[in-house]
Amino acid sequence: MILIVSNSIRDLQQTTKLAKMTDKYTALDYYKLDDLLTEEERMIRDMVRSWVDEKVIPIIGKAVDEGRFPKELITEMAELGLYGATLPEKYGGAGVSQIAYGLMLQELERGDSGIRSFASVQSSLAMFAIYRFGSEEQKMKYLPKLAAGEMIGCFGLTGPNHGSDPGGMNTSAKKDADGYILNGAKMWITNGTFADIAIVWAKLDGVIRGFIVEAGTPGYSAPEMKKKWSLRASVTSELVFDDCRIPADSLLPEAKGLSAPLTCLNQARYGIAWGVVGAAMACFDEANQYAQTRTQFDKPLASFQMIQEKLAVMATEITKAQLLVYRLGQLKQEGKLTHQMVSMAKYNNCREALNVARQARDILGAAGITYEFHSGRHMLNLESVYTYEGTDSIHKLLVGADLTGIEAFR
Repeated sequence: MILIVSNSIRDLQQTTKLAKMTDKYTALDYYKLDDLLTEEERMIRDMVRSWVDEKVIPIIGKAVDEGRFPKELITEMAELGLYGATLPEKYGGAGVSQIAYGLMLQELERGDSGIRSFASVQSSLAMFAIYRFGSEEQKMKYLPKLAAGEMIGCFGLTGPNHGSDPGGMNTSAKKDADGYILNGAKMWITNGTFADIAIVWAKLDGVIRGFIVEAGTPGYSAPEMKKKWSLRASVTSELVFDDCRIPADSLLPEAKGLSAPLTCLNQARYGIAWGVVGAAMACFDEANQYAQTRTQFDKPLASFQMIQEKLAVMATEITKAQLLVYRLGQLKQEGKLTHQMVSMAKYNNCREALNVARQARDILGAAGITYEFHSGRHMLNLESVYTYEGTDSIHKLLVGADLTGIEAFR
């Protein structure tokens, strides 16, 4: 049985032609935000944008179809300086501005959420945890190799039974004469199966502490989680610890209490708020080009009022999201950021990016479910991004508690 996603052979040929016509990406900048960027920020953004056009877009459909992360991109991403870009050069970073880092992730997610997720976990979770809470010896041992892509990191906080309530984790650490013994499990861990190190959070004497666990340690395994219809170009794993013995110097000395992993998550959420804007921009551009080229009733789709209304709303929400993260980046650079500000940007931008992707898929019609176009893939990915690193509801409650002074989690 052959699935035909258009009304005729002529329509199918037109769809194929349109796929080629939409190769040239035009970024939406309705409020001229480019004028506010520094020359270096624009150059960094454009460098990553060109790389995504050349290296990610041509292969991402095949990677999604095969359900694999394109590991061939890891070294090139390191050469572009995408890992730990805001960290000092001493540790392999580039010391770029927070806005420049956000723009990097925006362009990566324009390619695919799985590509941006890989870079986010490497930078904002694994590397940042070591940079913020590790000893100088740990920083020098791991950060330069992580920045160079010679090592891959992952971050194990979420447990099988505790997602939005990470403080209830069951993973435990027990001190012995030679170091620590870990027992428990983590779920939904990006990069886990092929990571060289895992930043693992466990309760030691009732207090949440962070540990660096190296791959190959007896008692540690990281089976990959398959059968996903979202983030298919990303490795998602379990982390399992069965009397896993790690040395004493595996402990992150400055990480004490739940605030430590949440500080890392705040870094990642900042990047997500930027990243999803890129996915939304990709979907808008694709839908706008398609609507201007696709003809129905002897007129382009873009000439119909309903289509124009959709495009106008999509452009408005993207512009609002762009303004939100730009100001967020300024505040982060100035040291004035609060985690509630990040929560507002994360939940708003994820929600609106998902809405934009859905509208774009609708404008594309049946073509929107094919790999020749990108909006359907972004739509499925954003269903996950909307949920991970704190659900929409949890982030709204964080903002609500900040506004009222009353916590409503329980």
